[in-house]
Amino acid sequence: MPDDATASPGSPTKAPRPPIVFGVLGGIASGKSHVSRLLAGPDGLVLSADAAAHEALRDPEIVEKLRAEFGDEVLGPDGMPDREALARIVFQDPGSRKRLEEWIHPVVRATLHAALENAATQGVSRVVLDVPLLLENAAEHGLLALCDHLVFIDTPDADRDARAVVTRGWAPGEVARREAAQMPLGEKRQAADFVIDNRGDVESLTQNVRAELLRLNLS
Repeated sequence: MPDDATASPGSPTKAPRPPIVFGVLGGIASGKSHVSRLLAGPDGLVLSADAAAHEALRDPEIVEKLRAEFGDEVLGPDGMPDREALARIVFQDPGSRKRLEEWIHPVVRATLHAALENAATQGVSRVVLDVPLLLENAAEHGLLALCDHLVFIDTPDADRDARAVVTRGWAPGEVARREAAQMPLGEKRQAADFVIDNRGDVESLTQNVRAELLRLNLS
């Protein structure tokens, strides 16, 4: 008689447990990437909408649409989109931004959903969604409904602005200008299941994330 731990021929294979899905909320340059990696842990997966969008912008069909719509000024020397040049246009013109999103968002949405499905079949324990418009475009991308926990990263505006100046080369005040087209941060904070305080250094932020994981029995 076979041992209980040995599956008999033809017996169904046990499906992997679905991953715990975190949705990360917060402003530009708030520390979302660092927090996402900590939440995912060594065996988890971080899915970044920005990374997926970056890849989508390299699609030849989309590159040609950008050239036709905005001209060669949004392309770099290698013929690929210059993201900063493109951002300067679309964040000043809602119509241009809408057209760009109509091209990019379906590709990003398909990429993220495919990655989530693959993670589930591979038995990944945690998935973290780093999606800037997770709340704003919930009806469009369907990702919000898949989240088990929403996490807001509370970082002072002045710190975020200073960080963007140093790490992204943005002009002072650019963060606020770009966020004007998004949901207010106060509303995102209210939508979160818990808040991560990022008013200190990196070590303090790391400890705060680990404390929340411990509270959730995920440490």
